[in-house]
Amino acid sequence: MELNSNTRMLELRNILFEETDELHELSMQEIIDKLKLTFGTEASFDARTLKRDMEILEDTGFEVMKHTGRFGKVYYSFQDRVFETYQLRLINDALLSAKFITEKEKKELIEKTKQLTSKHIAKTLPDPMLFSQSANDDYQLVKLSIDHVHRAISERNVLHYQYGKYNIKKEFQYHRDGNTYEVEPYALIWQNDFYYLIGRFKETDEMRHYRLDRMRNIRISEEKFRRQDFNIQAYVNQSFHMFAGEDVWVKIEFDESLVNVVLDRFGHDVSIQPSGSDSFILSTKAKMSTGLVNWILTWGRKAKVISPEALVEQVQEEVEAIYDRYK
Repeated sequence: MELNSNTRMLELRNILFEETDELHELSMQEIIDKLKLTFGTEASFDARTLKRDMEILEDTGFEVMKHTGRFGKVYYSFQDRVFETYQLRLINDALLSAKFITEKEKKELIEKTKQLTSKHIAKTLPDPMLFSQSANDDYQLVKLSIDHVHRAISERNVLHYQYGKYNIKKEFQYHRDGNTYEVEPYALIWQNDFYYLIGRFKETDEMRHYRLDRMRNIRISEEKFRRQDFNIQAYVNQSFHMFAGEDVWVKIEFDESLVNVVLDRFGHDVSIQPSGSDSFILSTKAKMSTGLVNWILTWGRKAKVISPEALVEQVQEEVEAIYDRYK
């Protein structure tokens, strides 16, 4: 790139936009070094000229923040982003949860959203595991928590917070008498219409998940943690989906009106075979669980378990209990 006043100022703007943010600043010498990466090591830059360039940029609405550090050293940064970090996270989550967008398009769109912030923040925006869309009931509370949790995950800081839920009077009650939870945060996911933090509860050294809208007084501690090998996807499948138990082969007969429900639940590769003129049989491996029984009962007379016998008996017992309840 040819060096002149215009290209110098444009590159200066790019450096400040891409390389700096609220947590990352550059000294004048660092800026000059980065300019030389573009224009060549033989190029010469005067600090006074670059300061005038920054003043011109500010006149155009590109605000350059100045911070005096130790020993009077001045650092520069650009912080006035169109989107805050939590807003970019919301955009990414919405894109990934939209079933009508192809995987290729999702990746392209997400890469474009990363260009709306600094490279440092963009690196902390991994593809989250999202599986459904919904509105956020407690948006004002959750949006403030997203930044804290997101930052703690990316910087591997232990989170401190209180946790609870509402009682029948719609009063929020803290768990554990309001004592603080200390959790090593691993992932923030959007599942079953809510944001969840997945992390290791330090007191018992076990992985747990917490609804973000039920977390209060979140604080990022100074304590760092070493992330252990852990399969987040397997945890999500076991803890958030209806399956949690022993793997068994099941056969369930469904009314043909539920074919899309079954495909949405088990995927398009699952085995389904016609059974009569108005039904089909699903054959798949699933985990024996109360959640599986409840899901089957959701469809009433439109679903009937064929095998295994143990699952048939569990469904029968639940149906009888429901009948007794209504007698």
